[in-house]
Amino acid sequence: MTAIKHALQRDIFTPNDERLLGIVNVCKAGKKKKNCFLCATVTTERPVQVKVVKVKKSDKGDFYKRQLTWELRDLTEVDAKDASKENPEFDLHFEKVYRWVASSTAEKNSFISCIWKLNQRYLRKKVEFVNVSSQLLEESVPSGESQSVAGGDEDALDDYQELSAREEQDIEGMMEVCEYAISNAEAFAEQLSRELQVLDGANIQSIMASEKQVNILMQLLDEALGEVDTIEGKLSSYEEMLQSVKDQMDQISQSNRLIQISNTNNGKLLDEIQFLVHNMDLSKGHIRALQDGDLTTPKGIEACINAAEALLQCMNVALLPGHDKLMAVKQQQHLFTDLRDTFARRLTNHLNNVFVHQGHDQSSTLSQHTMELTLPKHSPLHRDLLRYAKLMEWLKVTHREKYEGLSRTYVDYMSRLYEREIKDFFEIAKIKMAGTSKEAKGKFATLPRKESALKQETESLHSSSGKLTGSTSSLNKLSVQGSNSRRSQSSSLLDMGNMSASDLDVADRTKFDKIFEQVLSELEPLCLAEQDFISKFFKLQQHPTFFPPLAQPEAQESDGNLPSRMPPQAEHRHSLSSDKDMVRLMMNKVFQSIEPELNSLIALGDKMDSFHSLYMLVKMSHHVWTAENVDPASFLSTTLGNVLVTVKRNFDKCISGQIRLMEEVKISKKSKVGILPFVTGFEEFAELAETIFRNAERRGDLDKAYVKLIRAVFMNVEKVANESQKTPRDVVMMENFHHIFSTLSGLKISCLDAERREAKHKYTDHLQSYVINSLGQPLEKLNHFFEGVEARVAQGVREEEVSYQLAFNKQELRKVIKEYPGKEVKKGLDNLYKKVDKHLCEEESLLQVVWHSTQDEFIRQYKHFEDLIGRCYPGSGITMEFTIQDMLEYFSSIAQSH
Repeated sequence: MTAIKHALQRDIFTPNDERLLGIVNVCKAGKKKKNCFLCATVTTERPVQVKVVKVKKSDKGDFYKRQLTWELRDLTEVDAKDASKENPEFDLHFEKVYRWVASSTAEKNSFISCIWKLNQRYLRKKVEFVNVSSQLLEESVPSGESQSVAGGDEDALDDYQELSAREEQDIEGMMEVCEYAISNAEAFAEQLSRELQVLDGANIQSIMASEKQVNILMQLLDEALGEVDTIEGKLSSYEEMLQSVKDQMDQISQSNRLIQISNTNNGKLLDEIQFLVHNMDLSKGHIRALQDGDLTTPKGIEACINAAEALLQCMNVALLPGHDKLMAVKQQQHLFTDLRDTFARRLTNHLNNVFVHQGHDQSSTLSQHTMELTLPKHSPLHRDLLRYAKLMEWLKVTHREKYEGLSRTYVDYMSRLYEREIKDFFEIAKIKMAGTSKEAKGKFATLPRKESALKQETESLHSSSGKLTGSTSSLNKLSVQGSNSRRSQSSSLLDMGNMSASDLDVADRTKFDKIFEQVLSELEPLCLAEQDFISKFFKLQQHPTFFPPLAQPEAQESDGNLPSRMPPQAEHRHSLSSDKDMVRLMMNKVFQSIEPELNSLIALGDKMDSFHSLYMLVKMSHHVWTAENVDPASFLSTTLGNVLVTVKRNFDKCISGQIRLMEEVKISKKSKVGILPFVTGFEEFAELAETIFRNAERRGDLDKAYVKLIRAVFMNVEKVANESQKTPRDVVMMENFHHIFSTLSGLKISCLDAERREAKHKYTDHLQSYVINSLGQPLEKLNHFFEGVEARVAQGVREEEVSYQLAFNKQELRKVIKEYPGKEVKKGLDNLYKKVDKHLCEEESLLQVVWHSTQDEFIRQYKHFEDLIGRCYPGSGITMEFTIQDMLEYFSSIAQSH
């Protein structure tokens, strides 16, 4: 780079009276790299001009030439791109922005530094240096590679260092005094030398004159040192005198500190004694209440609760380390333990006696003799026991084993009591379901308690009382008579088909519904009240407890045993995840007989009448929904949910049974079919179900059953129609699907809209088919004649030429028409009416509909014949022996005559 710099100075800049001060090897950014040099130069003549010159190597040889020149005063900004990282790129902003990439970062930094110095020295123009290190701008001498780049011009740059303002003023003042300094530099230098000698002599004389003053100053310093020694001696004597006073004051301070410590200790000791006395002192009244308090009166119970609370507070006092070693504290703790054990034993014995007495009490079961369907109310017992709730909470905290023993005792005895009451209650419910006759009451009064015997007696009672067959609908009558269906299906189905809605024992079903609702309404408040009582009495709620837990770990420990009859996996307390689990387990034990008794009652109701499952499904769904809204995890919600599954299963079984009986129906070969019994049975079922499920929560179950039943009805109607010999298939299909369509249209069951439309379509199709088949060809010869005419036309004979055919000329046509005068036509229609009347049943009243359709079809044929005569025999004047008006009169008179 030094050789290139000297070559450029020699070849390019020296001929132009310029000096090269900075150089950098660059190429344009982003384009194909063509190297060139940027040079910073100054002119040797004044005024000095600073330029930036772009020098490029010639394409024809090895010499360099100037390409572009910019004045430094036109430079506005220098952008080094990045001040913290090495980046060879930089921009120079003249009239436009020139982007360059230097061969190295050091060359770029050296060139930018040179530009900054030239700007500071010659221009003092505000050129912005962007992304340039401040250290680079402050350094006047570059280092490293930049030294090698610009080192040759260091002396040149120093020659042009700018003078400060003070130096300029001094030089100007000197030159004003010596105007000849510029013209005669030697004389100016001699004058300066003479003045310098004069100043040196003055300095020497000044130093010699100050020696006397120095001696005086030294003498004063010696006197001052003597005075300091005297003062130090006095201070030492004072310090010795004060030392004795200091020792005495230290002794006094030590004595005061010991007195203060003693007072502090005495205060703390007094606080500890007051703390122990205040927190561990139990009044005599509380002690008497714990030892001999009356647990039978409200006043005595309140006194025991206050005493138990005070005792627990005393036992829960947070003692500081060392308190438990005091004899008085040990005595008090021993007293508290004895009082706790004594009161816990008294409380446990008293509550055990209450539970045992209640479990053996027979007064609550006397209601069975009144035959009223009500459960005994236990609210008085609950109200009396809830007075002990706070004591039970105290027992739960202090004596866990006694608390759990009491819970076992309560569950055992109350389960026996509830089992007796619930069994009596359900026996009365079954009696009321079976009937209120004295005979039925007598039989139920002697029922044994075993469930198997109860079922046998109930079944025998039902078979003898005849309630089963008298209270079922047509569909259910099929199920009752299902055992005899294979032997006498035709006769039984005929009887069922003739039954009317008055045969349905609606009163029995309504009575059953009311009894079942009363059973659930009695059980629901009983379970809710008992669960609420257990939660409150045994303190199994989720809110904070009234008593804090006992402080002593040994008093908190217990074996955690659950009631002895609980499931094995729940016998340890650690298996209970929450108080709700404990409540659920206790409720399951107390009311263990509810679910079996409910299932037994449901089985009885289902055996009496399978349609009872509809009532039970609605009632159970409503009560389950209500219970889940109160508490989804409660005993009542779980139990009713399990029973609801059984009811739903019975409902599905009822639907499946009806479908199976439809499939087993057989029709008599000697009598006409009419409306099939399962079609009317479906109508009765739907009417009953819509009444029952009007505001039910489980409407979806009924909709699914509807779809299954209607599909079975459709399939079996077609099966019976195919098997029918007495009644035409179209009549069976037409009448039954018309009945189905009328039923569905009247009930307006949304889930069966598609089936309603399908029933209408089938009815219409089979009506049309029956009319065409039954009408046949009442004008047989005329039909054969015109069929031949149509055949000729189809073979290509022109319509107007048909009359020239030998077999179909006008004479033959007139002969055929004369064979069908109006009298013969009316006679044929009368026979047709009698045949249709014989096929159709009276229940559906479709005779007039069929007769009207027959009339329309006959008129259609008549118009067809007239059209053929007009097209094939034009101008012949041939007409039928009767007119359309005659036909209308024939149809009307025949219908009126019958």
